[in-house]
Amino acid sequence: MRIARFSINDTPRYAFVQADPTDGKDYLIELDGYPLGRAAVKPTGERYAVDADGVRLLAPVIPSKVYGLAKNYEAHAQFMHAAGKSEIAHAPENMVIFTKPATSVIGPDDPIVFPKYSHDMNFEPEVAVVIGRIAKNVPVDKAMDYVLGYTCVNDVTLRDIQGMDPMWTRAKGFDTSCPLGPWIQTELNWRDAKISFTLNGKDVAMASGTTANLIHGIPEQIAAISSFSTLLPGDVIMTGTPNASGSLRPGDEAIVHIEGVGSLRNVVVAE
Repeated sequence: MRIARFSINDTPRYAFVQADPTDGKDYLIELDGYPLGRAAVKPTGERYAVDADGVRLLAPVIPSKVYGLAKNYEAHAQFMHAAGKSEIAHAPENMVIFTKPATSVIGPDDPIVFPKYSHDMNFEPEVAVVIGRIAKNVPVDKAMDYVLGYTCVNDVTLRDIQGMDPMWTRAKGFDTSCPLGPWIQTELNWRDAKISFTLNGKDVAMASGTTANLIHGIPEQIAAISSFSTLLPGDVIMTGTPNASGSLRPGDEAIVHIEGVGSLRNVVVAE
């Protein structure tokens, strides 16, 4: 099942996304409430084509917080070291966890704004986990019971600022640094989800990978984060970028693709 948040005439709404076999298009089946709430939701009877005039997909959730895992793939850790961005030549044994504020989240086709204070913006395509239940001190073997689904995320990072600020707050938490979408997919082979990235219409092979190579798996991430922070429905965990990253510049079109979920497109603009 796919869950979307969308707007018509600037009014946010929620929907299930269903494919119509007669024309092959995706349609939004509007719901009468918030599908992450406790109350049951049901269709209103309205249906809209995803690509219809006036329909705009939004970030599928408005999280209270976003957590991310740094260097959670060996390939990315080695890339960072080779690029001179890290003194460590391998992935750290312990999780490196950071956070992004809710104000960093944008949706499909929203612009990524390149801040004036930076000259080195990078893309990081990742699988994002969306929490569906309040989670605190969750054991590893029960962690997946707290997952609503999965979506695409681009952990946009200012590499020059990351090297200057040890806390990474400006480098990863600036406005528009967390493109999220296009919807939440509740069913996914999370153990081997394929990730790819397209820049200006060309596949960036060096940025591709699979969650099969995660150092700290998704259940371990949920357990670790919930041990110190209560996760709320709609909160997001960015699981790590699988391989090398690269530069973004104003005018670039960045597309994150996760097999079984969909594609997330954004364009970079100058501040």
